[in-house]
This record gives sequence, C-alpha cells and structure tokens, in this order.
Amino acid sequence: MDDTLDAIWFRIVDFFHYLSGLLDTAFSLLDPLGPAVAIFVIAALTFAATRVLSRFCKTKRYRDLEKQFVHLYRLREEAMKWEDNEKGRRLARNIDQGELNQVYYNYFFEGFMLSLATRYLPIFMMMAYVNEAYKADNLVRRFGRPYVFRLTGFGEAPIPVSGVFWFIVSIVLCYAAWFFIKRIYARRASRRDRAVGEETPSR
Repeated sequence: MDDTLDAIWFRIVDFFHYLSGLLDTAFSLLDPLGPAVAIFVIAALTFAATRVLSRFCKTKRYRDLEKQFVHLYRLREEAMKWEDNEKGRRLARNIDQGELNQVYYNYFFEGFMLSLATRYLPIFMMMAYVNEAYKADNLVRRFGRPYVFRLTGFGEAPIPVSGVFWFIVSIVLCYAAWFFIKRIYARRASRRDRAVGEETPSR
C-alpha cells in the first residue's frame, strides 16, 4: 500500500515539474518586457481562466440542485402571496422544513466546492508558481535585480516589491477592472433599453 501511494505521489510531483517547465518556457517569452509585465500577464490569464472555468465547468448535480432550489423557492413565494396569510405562512414553513432547507444546503455546498476548484485553486496554484519562478534568486539571474520593481515616496529607502505580492495586486486589479466593466456595460444596456422603450409608440 505504501509503495502504491509513493508511486502515485512521485507521478504527481513529476507532473507538476513537467507543467512548471512548460510554463517557464511559455512565459520566458515575456522576459524582454520585464518581470512586472510578465507577472501581470500571468495574473490576467489566471483571472480569465477562472472566469471561463466558473462559467462552464458546472456538474450535473449542481445544475439539478439549482433547478430544484429555484422551483421550491418560487413555490414558497407563491405560498406567501395567498390571501389567507396564516395558511400561506404554514405552507411556506412546510416547504422550508420539508425540502427547501436541505436543497439549499446541498446547493450551497456544491457551489462552494465548485468555486474552490474553478476560482481559488487556479489562483493559488499560479501564486505558488510565481513564488518559485520569480523568487529573488531567479529575478537576479533573469533580470539582474532581486525584486520586480521598487516603490518610492514611502520612506527614506525604496520598498522592493516581490513577485508574489505583485501577483496578488495584479489579481485584485483584474477583478476590480472586471467589476467596473460590468457596471459600465449594465448602465449602457439599461439606457439603451429605456431609449428603445421611449421610441416605441404606445398603442
């Protein structure tokens, strides 16, 4: 049993070494742009991968639980609209206790596990890669300095920025940019819909 586990572990290690080598080869093309640009591109690609994975990689169980949750929630909302408020509340409570609470728990847990696999795990994996590929020794060898860049104006001496710190900042910037892009697009879509509604002649 121990030999089998050791063999599996060594294969996993070999796979990650092979994957790291492929990433080194691919991202070495960005070296002429400097470590800051290279790490930002890595962060942007990681962010894009998480968006694609979180949108399209959903299990059949998650989709089924989502349908069940939406169906039960709508039933509960309809029950609360009954003219007989007391009877509607009892029916809604029965739905909660009977199925909705359990379905919601399963739906939430399945979504949480999917988020770990499709959003957080890729980010942490790439963070570990950046921590190794752009550590101080490798930065000196590849770029001639032990830091990505230095921040001035925060004290007597400039503050050196490490690869991992810049990767985290880059990820945050990507999420912030995506948030503002979505808001701008939603506002434009809302204005367009209102304009179409105003142009449509009333009958």
